[in-house]
Amino acid sequence: MTGIRGTQPSAAAATSAYELPNGRRITCVSPAEAKVLWAEAVDAGLYRSAADALRPGDTVLDIGANIGIVSLMFGWKAPDLRIVSVEPAPTTFSCLEANLRRHLPGAVAVRSAVSDRAGHRTFTYYPRSTGNSGLFADQRADDENTRIFLRNTGIPEDYIGEIVRDLHRGVDMTVPTLTVSDLIRAHGLREVSLLKIDVERAEHLVLAGVEDQHWPVIGHIVAEVHDEDGRLRAITELLERHGFTVEVSQQPKLAGTDLYELAATRAPGVQTPPRST
Repeated sequence: MTGIRGTQPSAAAATSAYELPNGRRITCVSPAEAKVLWAEAVDAGLYRSAADALRPGDTVLDIGANIGIVSLMFGWKAPDLRIVSVEPAPTTFSCLEANLRRHLPGAVAVRSAVSDRAGHRTFTYYPRSTGNSGLFADQRADDENTRIFLRNTGIPEDYIGEIVRDLHRGVDMTVPTLTVSDLIRAHGLREVSLLKIDVERAEHLVLAGVEDQHWPVIGHIVAEVHDEDGRLRAITELLERHGFTVEVSQQPKLAGTDLYELAATRAPGVQTPPRST
């Protein structure tokens, strides 16, 4: 997720209750972070537009679900969705599982990272900024993106250093990994109406884990992309080769960071072009 996610001084793994602005109660790691995550989900932008396009009965694969706020927003927007939500960190996964059980009992929570192959990888968990945790966490880059975001939102410079201090102090852990294709097979998904990706610099690995036979079942992709080493262009070209029309945007509050929003749509009936031999 974009922006600043953590403002709590405690790095404890305990969870808390929080009442969303819509009156529904959820379980979270930090109420302050949950408030920001909810605002990012429902404000006009990537996830709100994706939610507006969902129809009853659609299938959503939420990669990097964190505590499940975006999954919940999708489920409340369109009834009878089939949702598979994937999150690797134990603490955030416990919140995800509790929130889906309470509000979307038909949804499935999977504790795993998503990569280009099944196995195990090192994952860096930020207790004070859980939404920025990931396989490729970079404390210096994450601190700088947060500083820019705070300046763009009008936070006085005197406060920025205090807010950012130790925000991205990470804890390394080993987590299981699966691929998108593994998930499609394991859950018997005949189609994926929406593939949502928010994995903090691992978005290219998520897409690398889509096998050729599964590209045609994916109808819509929304992703946060860190444009490092030409990654945004590479991902755009990959999706275009698979028959998607790609739109890239950047929220004004993120101007000057490497964070972009990508939305890829496939016209009905358009299939992935055959591979040349």
